[in-house]
Amino acid sequence: MRFSVLDLVPVREEGTLSEAFAASVELAKAAERLGCKRFWVAEHHAMEGIAGGAASVVLAHIGNATSTIRIGSGGIMLPNHTPFQIAEQFGTLDALFPGRIDLGLGRAPGAGPELQRALRKNLHQASEYFPQDVVELRALLTGDVDLPIQATPGLGAKVDLWMLGSSLFGAQLAAKLGMPYAFAAHFAPDHLDAALELYRRDFQPSEALERPYVAVAMNVFAAQSDAEAQTLASSQQQAFVALRTGTPGKLQRPVEGYTEALPAPQRAMLDHLGQAAAVGAPVTVRAAIEAFARRTGADEIILCGSTYDPEARIRSLELTIEAANNLAAT
Repeated sequence: MRFSVLDLVPVREEGTLSEAFAASVELAKAAERLGCKRFWVAEHHAMEGIAGGAASVVLAHIGNATSTIRIGSGGIMLPNHTPFQIAEQFGTLDALFPGRIDLGLGRAPGAGPELQRALRKNLHQASEYFPQDVVELRALLTGDVDLPIQATPGLGAKVDLWMLGSSLFGAQLAAKLGMPYAFAAHFAPDHLDAALELYRRDFQPSEALERPYVAVAMNVFAAQSDAEAQTLASSQQQAFVALRTGTPGKLQRPVEGYTEALPAPQRAMLDHLGQAAAVGAPVTVRAAIEAFARRTGADEIILCGSTYDPEARIRSLELTIEAANNLAAT
């Protein structure tokens, strides 16, 4: 089993943007040291608790601090941009860090009227052109279609294109275009099994990929005990609740026994997300990852999970990889 890391570049309460970027660098260096396959950051906008809005700039910062791990977007929301701009940005990254760049693409605009005005985009209309924009972006990088303009940097860049998704739409498009597929089960597990089945069934080989390749994201918090890990996870649980109730903010301090005081609907929401989670001591995490890998047949697990203390996330990653190695040894 291959493991990778998705980082939201969280900004914690009483923390700064500079501290968030520094913490992401340290996490990426730890992921590289532990043998993880790739390190991704996600594009979010106008959220004070997430600092990855300028994803390509963040990736350049991380690339300079690492040397072998693949780095990329998990993902770039293509409706927010033009294919040409993204070809230039990731062509630049490929020139700076050859053979290390992934470009994960998502369709969800994830934006209200204010952000649409700020980006000068009709994002809902732009999302309708997502399939065509993906094909155009691939052509700008590969030159497999004759276009009236050339991206420099961009043309000839050896960037691995990924399709991201949490619905059947992304699975269907990834299969049609012969792209690797990453499913966001860590926050939207509802269509996980159906999407993976559709992708594998309908996959059409491409020059980039001969057979289906699946990565699935799950939340993982490992500590010395189950209770400690559950407390560690409470910062992200608070973030999930805040987002679903329309009050997102900075990442909060962990709260012991957090879920016990929640109203039933919010507890149910977190329990539902728990089907794509591993929280506990190493033996607990190992069993949960094993069950999730068996369920999905994933080629790769993407480890997610923001913690208030950046060092705690690094320790969680160390314990997770150690537990996974023990699983492989057995």
